[in-house]
Amino acid sequence: MSTFGNYFRVTTYGESHGKSVGVIVDGIPPGMALTESDIQPQLTRRRPGQSAITTPRDEKDRVTIHSGTEFGVTLGTPVAMVVANEDQRPRDYGNSTMDRFPRPSHADWTYLAKYGVKASSGGGRSSARETIARVAAGAVAEKYLRQAYGTEITAFVASVGAVHLFPPTPDHPSPSTNPDFLDLLRTIDRDTVDRFLPVRCPDHAAATRMNEYIASFRDRNDSIGGTVTCVVRNPPAGLGEPCFDKLEALLAHAMLSIPATKGFEIGSGFGGCEVPGSTHNDPFIKAPDVDAVAAAGAGSAATSGNGIPRSRLATKTNYSGGVQGGISNGEPIYFRVAFKPAATIGRDQSTATYDGEEMGVLAAKGRHDPCVVPRAVPIVEGMTALVLMDALLAQHARHVSSSLLPPLPKAQGQALPVQQPPAPSS
Repeated sequence: MSTFGNYFRVTTYGESHGKSVGVIVDGIPPGMALTESDIQPQLTRRRPGQSAITTPRDEKDRVTIHSGTEFGVTLGTPVAMVVANEDQRPRDYGNSTMDRFPRPSHADWTYLAKYGVKASSGGGRSSARETIARVAAGAVAEKYLRQAYGTEITAFVASVGAVHLFPPTPDHPSPSTNPDFLDLLRTIDRDTVDRFLPVRCPDHAAATRMNEYIASFRDRNDSIGGTVTCVVRNPPAGLGEPCFDKLEALLAHAMLSIPATKGFEIGSGFGGCEVPGSTHNDPFIKAPDVDAVAAAGAGSAATSGNGIPRSRLATKTNYSGGVQGGISNGEPIYFRVAFKPAATIGRDQSTATYDGEEMGVLAAKGRHDPCVVPRAVPIVEGMTALVLMDALLAQHARHVSSSLLPPLPKAQGQALPVQQPPAPSS
């Protein structure tokens, strides 16, 4: 389906070589300042033509808000955003060879098998061009999360092919046990990531190796994959809907819906399987601001400067990646997403005709990235924001409905409210 979310609903439209792509976002809280300038920076980070190791397609990806705001403020009604396709070239795909042969590892055959018809140019809806809409909607969700909770979402390239920012070792089979990795998660921001263009790997030596590695595949008319790591700092606690909509399940759903993704791991991930439980468990400790919570008295909670209640507990380690029992615990959420090599390459490849009766050689035309991961960074950030925003609105609904009931007597172990939204100003 082309709609994502239950409370913060995002519906995308458009094909890779159509006139435009866009999105309708329903569920945006009213009264938030919002203009194109809030959305454009992330679209600019995602757009093609950024460097010699990205597709040369020349798109500015300028966004226009068509509805849902007035005088730069959200109305609570659906917000429609549109980006024109200015450099589409359907003629690159209109030749007899490509009409007869499905491109290896593309969606040509599967779309035809599903719908009985497919877009004749590019990948249609399967093209990464569709992710413009996700990034635009994600930028809106991010602004709310940042203003209401101080939430920061930052992604970066963690590996390209066999070149890793933090290679696995016997001592650190997962980056989550590596102090250098954990230090990076505590401080990394987008300005720092973008200082390492075009690769967006926040280390000079690793970024240089990755750039040269990608260029070597480009020069051979080939492609290579990689991974993107994302960290969420200051996430609201209590997000996630067990049993089937656990927060990590929602994040996995979102990430694996991005074109070219093939894997997802959260927290210690697969490397965490190689350490014992006595090491892997995350002990609880007194939160740094727990005294302020206690001073607020029973039935209330101390707040930060923006009115957000504080949690009484933190964890000493964070192998869980900020999610326990499918619910966010307030610690940083971090995960990694795997992207396969781009399927469109300039090399001749053997493939069969659609009817399977004839073998032939296909040299794919069109413009493509030799490695998609540098441009995937803002897409991962956008989809993360959409998941958190939708889960947050679900939690808001639960909290508000519960708050209308008579209070229960305080019981042993009953938690104080954790990171609920601040009261609206008069």
